[in-house]
Amino acid sequence: MSSGGTVREYSPEPAAEAGAAREVLPPPAVEILDLTRRYGALTAVNHLTLSVPAGLIYGLLGPNGAGKTTTIKMLTTMLPPTSGTGRVSGFDIVHQPVDVRRSIGYVSQMLSADGALTGYENLMLFAKLYGIPRGERRPRVLEALEFMSLSGSARVLVRNYSGGMIRRLEIAQSMLHRPAVLFLDEPTVGLDPVGRHAVWEHLVELRDQFGTTILMTTHDMDEADELCETIAIMHLGRAVAIGSPADLKAQVGPDADLNDVFIHYAGGSIEYGGSYTETARLRRTARRLG
Repeated sequence: MSSGGTVREYSPEPAAEAGAAREVLPPPAVEILDLTRRYGALTAVNHLTLSVPAGLIYGLLGPNGAGKTTTIKMLTTMLPPTSGTGRVSGFDIVHQPVDVRRSIGYVSQMLSADGALTGYENLMLFAKLYGIPRGERRPRVLEALEFMSLSGSARVLVRNYSGGMIRRLEIAQSMLHRPAVLFLDEPTVGLDPVGRHAVWEHLVELRDQFGTTILMTTHDMDEADELCETIAIMHLGRAVAIGSPADLKAQVGPDADLNDVFIHYAGGSIEYGGSYTETARLRRTARRLG
């Protein structure tokens, strides 16, 4: 895992000797170098450099204002960087934004499901927005409902869904066009333990069954420890520590947990406390706080 230096080239090199085997590394799913975003005198993301290998669940941790959401917005082309470079699925976030958008799924903190529609209707709407051919829409929607364990609630208005069901529906929406990279901003904020674990299980299935690369922000240390193979801890717009949960804990102390790691590197701790209304309220609050 590279956390600094120049962007690596991944084109195959000739073997040093005839018949010699040489491992060819696949290109990273996400590669960013010196990515920076300023708002006037405020630097939200400060020369951030990260590499996310394909097929991993990668976590961004940090206190409010650390730059996690701003980083996600730049990588999803919602926000232009002030300087630096970024590539997602091999496409430049500034010069090839349309290709980036076609290759990604994005689930934000904002509620994207329409409570006045059923789960099936929400997915059909997104299938149209993604430009999925008419003949493929229904099979894709039914497949997504089945994969997210929502088939039994497909004809129920989303306003009657639990928070966990809404989040699974939103992930299903983001996966309809089969993106290579899925960005999740606080995927389980406001969910009860049952809903949170259900989302965790489905994210692992996405990685294992489809090879989806998942880059997620979270304030939940248990979530990061359970799901993420690699974690970058951000503080004041920079990555101050990068490694597996086990490695980061070992660096801090023999009995350290991720809360200890977070406090050690970021100088603070984070805690986050449903129904459709509760989910909307909690996400609005989380987004307002950074």
